[in-house]
Amino acid sequence: MKKLALKNTVKAIAATLALATSTWLNAQTVTLDKVVAVVDDDVVMASELQQRLISISRKLQASNTELPPMEVLQNQILERLIVERLQLQMGARANVSIDDRELNQAIERIRQGNELSAEEFEQQLAQEGLNLDTLREEIRREMIINRVQQGSVNRRIKISEQEIDNFLASTEGKFWTSPDYQLGHILVSMPSGASAEEIDQTESKARDLYRQLTTGADFKQLAVTHSAGQNALQGGDLGWRKTAQLPGLFADVVPTLQKGQVSEPFRSAAGFHILKLYDQRGGGEQLVEQSKVRHILVKPSAILTDDQAYQKLLRIKNQIESGADFAEKAREHSEDIGSMLSGGDLGWSMPGQFVPEFESMMKQIQVGEISVPFRSQFGWHILQVQERRKEDMSETMMRNQARNLLRKRRFEEELQSWLREIRDKAYVEIKI
Repeated sequence: MKKLALKNTVKAIAATLALATSTWLNAQTVTLDKVVAVVDDDVVMASELQQRLISISRKLQASNTELPPMEVLQNQILERLIVERLQLQMGARANVSIDDRELNQAIERIRQGNELSAEEFEQQLAQEGLNLDTLREEIRREMIINRVQQGSVNRRIKISEQEIDNFLASTEGKFWTSPDYQLGHILVSMPSGASAEEIDQTESKARDLYRQLTTGADFKQLAVTHSAGQNALQGGDLGWRKTAQLPGLFADVVPTLQKGQVSEPFRSAAGFHILKLYDQRGGGEQLVEQSKVRHILVKPSAILTDDQAYQKLLRIKNQIESGADFAEKAREHSEDIGSMLSGGDLGWSMPGQFVPEFESMMKQIQVGEISVPFRSQFGWHILQVQERRKEDMSETMMRNQARNLLRKRRFEEELQSWLREIRDKAYVEIKI
C-alpha cells in the first residue's frame, strides 16, 4: 500500500480522481490500491494513474504551461496508460526484453547528457520524486515500447523504387543526397573599387599564404592571423556544408578538391579566397566492406529459459565444428523465419543492417569461423561469416539514404494509425 503527501497544487489535480477524501486537501495521506482500468489481460492501478498525473503536472508547471481542466488531463493520462499497457503486452508475447547492460548504458547517456556527477544525478532524481530503481523501470518500459513500435510499424511501411526515384529527382532529394564537406576558409580582402595595383597586391598575399599552406603551414593559424572572413577567429572553420549551402564560387571549387587539399586562391568581389577540404561524407566512390553471413537463432520462451537457449546453441555450435552441416542445423533449429529455410543465409550485409550485437560479432570473427553464442534483443545467435568483399556502394547507399528518410517521414503518421487500431481491437473496461 502506497502513501504520498502532495503539495497543494498537485492535490487539487489528484482530487479529481475521486480516490481521495476531503482530508486530501488538508495535506493528509491517502491509500491507493484501486483498479481504474482493465486492459485485455492486465490492469491499470489508481496509484499508477496518480503517479503519472503528478509527474506530468510537475513538468507542465515547470515549463510554465497552463494546466488543462483536471478531468481532461486525467482522461488523457489514463488513455496513454492503456495504450502503453497494450504495447507492453505485445512486447511480452514477442519475448522483447531489455538487459541490465542496455539499461545501464541508457541511464549513463542521460546522466552525461545532463553533465551531472553520479551524486548530482541522484539528487536531481530525488527532486523529481524518483530514484534509480524507478527510473530504470521507466526506461525499461520505454525501450520495450519503442522496440514494439519499430517492429510493428516499420512492417506496415513500404517504400517503392518509384518513390525513391521521384525523391532523388526532386530538388529536395538532390540536396539531401548530395555530399557534405567539412571546410576551412581564408579570405584575403580588398576594398571595393580596388585599383589594379591593389588587386595585384591582394593576389600576391593570397598566393604567398597558399605557398605556406602547401609546404606545411597550419591552416587554422594562418586563418586567425590573416583571414578577413567571418569565421577567422574559429580558424576559418566553416563546419559541414552541402554544396547547395555554399556560395556559387565555392560550390565550383570544392568538388575538385581531395581530402586535406588546399585550393589555389580564387577571386570574388570581396577579395581572394582559399579553401581547405578537411573531410567529405557521401559522394564519389563509397567502398564498403561487406560480409556474407549466415546464422542460427534460438529464442528463450516459457518452456526454454535464457540459459537453456544458450546451452542449446552451444551444443549446435559444437556439432557443426565436429562436421555437421550449418545449413541443415539452421533449417532444423533456427527460429528466424526469414532465413531458416535458406539454411540461415542472410546474404551480403551492409554496415548498420543488423543490431549492434550482431554487427560487433560479425566484425570480430574470421571467415569460416563459427562464433560463440551471443545475445541480442531477438534471442541467442551463432553466426558464420562465409566471405568478405569490398564493393562500391555509392548508388546503393544513396538509395538507402533516400529510403530511410522517406520511411522516417511516414513512420509518425503510420504509428498513430497503428495505435488507434490496437486500441480499437482491445478489450478495455474503465472503472472510474
